[in-house]
Amino acid sequence: MVKSIMIVGVGGQGTLLASRLIANVLQNKGVDVKVSEVHGMSQRGGSVVTYVKYGEKVTSPVINRGEADIIIAFEQLEAARYVSYLKKGGKMIVSTQKIDPMPVITGNASYPEEIIEKIKALGIDITAVDALDSALQAGSAKASNVVLMGVLSKVMDSPIEAWMKAIEECVPAKFIELNKKAFDLGKNI
Repeated sequence: MVKSIMIVGVGGQGTLLASRLIANVLQNKGVDVKVSEVHGMSQRGGSVVTYVKYGEKVTSPVINRGEADIIIAFEQLEAARYVSYLKKGGKMIVSTQKIDPMPVITGNASYPEEIIEKIKALGIDITAVDALDSALQAGSAKASNVVLMGVLSKVMDSPIEAWMKAIEECVPAKFIELNKKAFDLGKNI
């Protein structure tokens, strides 16, 4: 059986590192893993999507609407934008962080209200966490992606040691301890 994880966020939030961590953990379990390239304007603060598919035999990393088992949203508006990709009975992990898109910055639109409540009202299993606050506790706002990986680790059937090894293999040496702390904070939310 093939499973699908979608990672959605805004350019610069670390979606690519998150997908590498997940892929590393899964590959070390011995399953076939395919990761897509980042889709979106990753350099300009635009919407970014990364796909991770895994299982016995994966032919394509692409995830279509209604196919994602898990969606990890690094920002609330991105959760709303991609909720239709979640399969019935799927799980959504969302950071409560809000990043204003260009129409909001320029005053042409306002940031939507009560996004998480509206997603819950659809009957979706959603876990909303203040990943930014936990990342700041760990030592850097940039670690909110790894906080969310800690939350994800409670959903996935992979030992914590596999996640620690993935952090050691995917994160620059000077940031390993900070990211391990961020992961632990997420795991304990």
